[in-house]
Amino acid sequence: MESLDKWVEKIIINLGVSESAAPILRLLLLLLVLGLLSWAFFRITRLIIKGPLFRYVKRTQHKWDDLLMDNKVFSNLAHIVPVIIVRVIAPILFRDFEKILPIVIKLTDIYLIIIILMAINALLRILEQALKKSKAFVDKPVSSYFQLIKIILYIAAGILIISVLINKSPVYLLSALGAMTALGMLVFKDTILGFVASVQISANDMVRIGDWVEMPKFNADGDVIAINLNTVKVQNWDKTITTIPTYYFITDSFKNWRGMKETGGRRIKRSIYINASTVKYINEEDRLRYEKLYLLKDYLVTRQKEIDAYNKKRKVDTSVLVNGRRMTNIGVFRHYIENYLKDNKAIRKDMALMVRQMAMEDRGIPIEIYCFTTTTVWAEYEEIQSDIFDHLMAAVSYFDLEVFQQPSGSDLKRAFSPGIAPLTPEEVNQ
Repeated sequence: MESLDKWVEKIIINLGVSESAAPILRLLLLLLVLGLLSWAFFRITRLIIKGPLFRYVKRTQHKWDDLLMDNKVFSNLAHIVPVIIVRVIAPILFRDFEKILPIVIKLTDIYLIIIILMAINALLRILEQALKKSKAFVDKPVSSYFQLIKIILYIAAGILIISVLINKSPVYLLSALGAMTALGMLVFKDTILGFVASVQISANDMVRIGDWVEMPKFNADGDVIAINLNTVKVQNWDKTITTIPTYYFITDSFKNWRGMKETGGRRIKRSIYINASTVKYINEEDRLRYEKLYLLKDYLVTRQKEIDAYNKKRKVDTSVLVNGRRMTNIGVFRHYIENYLKDNKAIRKDMALMVRQMAMEDRGIPIEIYCFTTTTVWAEYEEIQSDIFDHLMAAVSYFDLEVFQQPSGSDLKRAFSPGIAPLTPEEVNQ
């Protein structure tokens, strides 16, 4: 190479170039040749990887080599070839430029560090994918562990790059950074916490601008309008703005309603409290009256056949009400609510839908409605929910049931005043 170097310079001088300018022109020509040579070897390496190596990997029965190929581990390592060429030839090319040679070597070393970092990241992705498929790690936060490892790798790579630039040992750099880190942590504590929180919020997709979030600790309930390094701004529904430190979104609990909006259905979870004293078995007259309701006719006919078959098979004495199986007004009402919801176009049928009787309380027997609306718009959701309960409150008396409510002052006055007659059941239902 040295002979070639002198030969090129001699040719340049013979072409009429001055001896002072010849080394510079020679350097430019050899740099061009070096660049083309490095590019050519890089392209050849990539062609080998995408050609024979790729076909060989796909033919093997092993899965790990497929993962290496799919995650571009070999493609990243291909960059090492031009780095080696430059690293070997640069000292010869720059023999007359002692000030430029260290810069070229530093840039080459930095490029090599970045390539190795990319290759390690690719290997970590493979390992993360493998662990996520393992039953032993199915319920473990594997992504968080690998995020921490990657952060440490980025910091280590940054330290190595800085040490190469300043031509100092990484140990020297770490010892110098120790005191600076302690001072920086003290002065910029909130900023550092906010930065770390911002990275975690972004990496885990915890909060986005436009999300509806609830954080009771800060009385925040509304849409996120800004996410900064130090703060997150939430515009509440009363149009006030709550400013929350960013790191509280990873240290405290909060509710994000984004999932509800993405599914397209908002949950209704509300109970009607039935007066326990109004629960009873239904008789033939009641059943015939309920069969006039189109939402109940099929259910009552099928249910009554099942009950009659059961009682007949066991020869139950049905003259005694508690013997055998019978329908109750509260059970019929519960099925009426369920069929009413299934018939309602504003209620989603592909999501959870049920009407259940909860444990009895001092306020009565809760009949809980659990379903999802077809819209997530707040005003439309409230309208649908109100229409449902308006209807059920009016329909409950048709089943000879009463909605339980705490007595008011006028109720007590009627009960204890001899001159005032107590409310009749019809007045209570009104």
